[in-house]
Amino acid sequence: MYLFDIDGTLLLTGGSGSIAINQLFEERFGVKGAMDSVAPGGKTDDMILQECARNGMERELTPDEVEELIAAYLPLLRAELQRAPKFRLMPHVRECMAFVAEVANTVGIATGNVEGAAMAKLERAQLRHHFHFGGYGSDSPIRPELVATAMKRGRACAGRELPDRDFVVVGDTLHDIAAAHACGARVIAVATGSTSIDALAQASPDALFETLEELPAWHHQHFNLDGGR
Repeated sequence: MYLFDIDGTLLLTGGSGSIAINQLFEERFGVKGAMDSVAPGGKTDDMILQECARNGMERELTPDEVEELIAAYLPLLRAELQRAPKFRLMPHVRECMAFVAEVANTVGIATGNVEGAAMAKLERAQLRHHFHFGGYGSDSPIRPELVATAMKRGRACAGRELPDRDFVVVGDTLHDIAAAHACGARVIAVATGSTSIDALAQASPDALFETLEELPAWHHQHFNLDGGR
């Protein structure tokens, strides 16, 4: 059962998230360029907001503040996504998802985005219909915990117990690899994001792709073709 990351793995928003967060912090706190020194790859939305607060205001956000900021962030993000000229899919995503739809009964998401942000990005990319469940940054700010949540929901969707190694996390960062390892899942690292292929290799993923074009061949080597796994 596949669990896909979103940003850098399936798509790039053309900076929509950063623009929305910058606008949010400037409107709420008078902090300009809140995202300028933040590398968001693989981080949960909660982690990103907290990093912006530490950098711009030298303090942590309270849980209530995070909740309020997320609620305000989502409409800003949706608006930016609709007008983002550099929004694009990663190479071979549509072909990969068409293949996965044929061989897997259910497909999930494992992303640091809160659920509302994840759905907005997938809708903009016309990919939402491929996914049946997920683990999100709104489930936990800690990535292994949200991956574990995705696995729990995947088992519920399948209606049966599945070994941890039957889950395959597909992501583009070291955070994806570490979270999959922590949960006992397999992990495919794809070098379409901001992390170099050499750095990904050093983290020992189960497979390392240049693009998702390579996933079907890997699947045929490791899974039954009836989608039972």
